[in-house]
Amino acid sequence: MNDWDNNPDKYLTNSDGNFILKKDGTPRLKGGRPKGSKGRGYTYHSQTKAKMTATRTIKDKQKKIAKVESKLHSYKESLKNTKETMKKLENPDASKITTPEQLSNTPKAVKEEAKDNVIFAPNEGPQTEFLAAAETDVLYGGAAGGGKSYAMLVDPLRYAHRAAHRALIIRRSMPELRELIDKSRELYPKAFPGCKYREVEKLWNFPSGAKIEFGFLERDADVYRYQGQAYSWIGFDEITHLPTEFSWNYLASRLRTTDSEITPYMRCTANPGGVGAHWVKNRYIEPSDPDKSFVGKDGLTRKFIPARLEDNPFLATDGRYEQMLKALPPTQRKQLLEGNWDVNEGAAFTEFSLEEHVIPPFEIPLHWDRVKGVDYGYASESACIWATIDPSDGTLIVYRELYRKGLTGQDLGAIITEMELSDPFSVQGVLDTAAWSRTGTTGPTVGETLVRQGHKLRRADKNRIQGKIQIHEYLRLQPSGRPRLQIFSSCPSLIRELQGIPLDKSNPEDVDTHAPDHAYDALRYLIMSRPRVNDPLAQLRHMRLEQAYTPADADFGY
Repeated sequence: MNDWDNNPDKYLTNSDGNFILKKDGTPRLKGGRPKGSKGRGYTYHSQTKAKMTATRTIKDKQKKIAKVESKLHSYKESLKNTKETMKKLENPDASKITTPEQLSNTPKAVKEEAKDNVIFAPNEGPQTEFLAAAETDVLYGGAAGGGKSYAMLVDPLRYAHRAAHRALIIRRSMPELRELIDKSRELYPKAFPGCKYREVEKLWNFPSGAKIEFGFLERDADVYRYQGQAYSWIGFDEITHLPTEFSWNYLASRLRTTDSEITPYMRCTANPGGVGAHWVKNRYIEPSDPDKSFVGKDGLTRKFIPARLEDNPFLATDGRYEQMLKALPPTQRKQLLEGNWDVNEGAAFTEFSLEEHVIPPFEIPLHWDRVKGVDYGYASESACIWATIDPSDGTLIVYRELYRKGLTGQDLGAIITEMELSDPFSVQGVLDTAAWSRTGTTGPTVGETLVRQGHKLRRADKNRIQGKIQIHEYLRLQPSGRPRLQIFSSCPSLIRELQGIPLDKSNPEDVDTHAPDHAYDALRYLIMSRPRVNDPLAQLRHMRLEQAYTPADADFGY
């Protein structure tokens, strides 16, 4: 039997149903593959395949070469533009930059046209003095709106034409830093065409090779990210936002350059107030009159240039900004409008007064009781506060302080022993409870070390809220007109902290622990120990019984 008999659907038929025949008389097959069958596909010869692959590879490489050539052309154009810019910067006469001397000798019509091309012109007065200052360390501070931030941005451009120049501008936080960066984007490309900003590094690269970097210091430890770096210019914008002078001191050690044509220097701006107002005031304002150069304790030439609202004509003319400042609360108004450094917004102890609470040192009678409070720290400061009690009215008088970092328990005990040589008998006291705790060590704790050295110390009461309340009570004036707490003028650390330590913004019942508070803590421990005047006879008996004292006695103290 034939295939067309078994599979008639595979063959062509006419309208009558008869097979369409070929010349040989056999039925003609339908065209194409049978329905449902898979095609065999076309197989290329190996040589053809190799040729096709090579063609595709050549096309891909040609595309890559075209891209590289395009980038190379772009780089060549950029290099050409940079070289032209450098020539202009090195030769002002060949650029569009007009010097003040050239401008003074030009016709009036040309002067008027040149004014439109002025990128920055300092305001007469403090802003000009700040930019022209020759001192190594200058603070430009006072009233808000005096043009301090623009001066901070412009000043590091002094050496932007030198390849070795590297500047660092510091703020406390990243959001505050962003405002400066935005202003620099407006100013720097106009002043130095060709300079580029790199967002990731927060860095400006200038055509000369100079660099201006932006950084922030939320904590003291953040300064270590600049370890090993060298800067020819360092600026702190709103330096009073830094709680301690540690950051300034550390970064000052980074101030150096290999370029003999560059004089390294530091610049600061600030408004009165803030967590670091008192150390800034002690460094820049108290040692000398405003606008007068002086030499600091560190040997650096220093100057304070006060800022005033009226120094900025762009804000002072319409009076709106001044009216806004006048509407502020009294303390802020004195700080931001008047530039008054003697007030501190948010200070925890507003009743503290230098006139009422600070007294000149005097010789303490031998029979007056003496006590001490100790706050231990190694990376931070260890503080020890010695006080005596006036038996006439029970006034607590702080007569000595220790304020030093990097001390081990042995070191602290030895220094306390040396400082107590003038005391008539061993001074009892309280110590921070943290100094008694073990932190993985097998040796004696700091507290045990001090006790073994013969110091009569017990664990302090660390109730922060009650301790702060007690200090308020001691600062309050008694009916006699005398406060219950007075401090020798020879205790600057405690005085500084009581003057400036701010309230905790999240908990107004406590102080801000980010501010320097070690002397304050030592005083708080001491006052919470409830010091009192003892019976003189009991004191004598105590002195006779000192031989019976052992460090293991759990009930020692007062």
